[in-house]
Amino acid sequence: MKILKEFKEFAMKGNIIDLAVGVVIGGAFQSIVKSLVNDIIMPFTAAFTGDINYTDWVWNLGDIQIGIGSFVTEIINFLIVAFSIFIVIKYINKLNRKLEDVEKQLRGKKGEEEVEAEPETKICPYCLTEIKYKATKCPHCTSDLEKEKVSE
Repeated sequence: MKILKEFKEFAMKGNIIDLAVGVVIGGAFQSIVKSLVNDIIMPFTAAFTGDINYTDWVWNLGDIQIGIGSFVTEIINFLIVAFSIFIVIKYINKLNRKLEDVEKQLRGKKGEEEVEAEPETKICPYCLTEIKYKATKCPHCTSDLEKEKVSE
């Protein structure tokens, strides 16, 4: 029973489920790309190269047939899938950057409302000179500064 519990925890982790969804969507996407290549791109390229069917290209070495055309078709399939994924990931990254910018702006506005920024300088109450905010002794008149006497 312990092993079933461990397997259930493993199978229900987010990464495993995400991977499974990716594999299923990838399989569906592969059939779309295969149709795009076989039904649209290859006939389109055949219009320029004459009525050549790439999938029928073979090299004969004695009794052995090497399917070069099928290989070329699979390379084109791969390139289309890779390019499509590149475009989708690029668009998703662009959206994520915009969302991060919006979140930063929202966090910045909330931060300004909730917490007031500490000033950089203050005025010495004795000589009225501008000094560093965290100074405990005025560098001009050498007076000791007490927090309750300091005007900001």
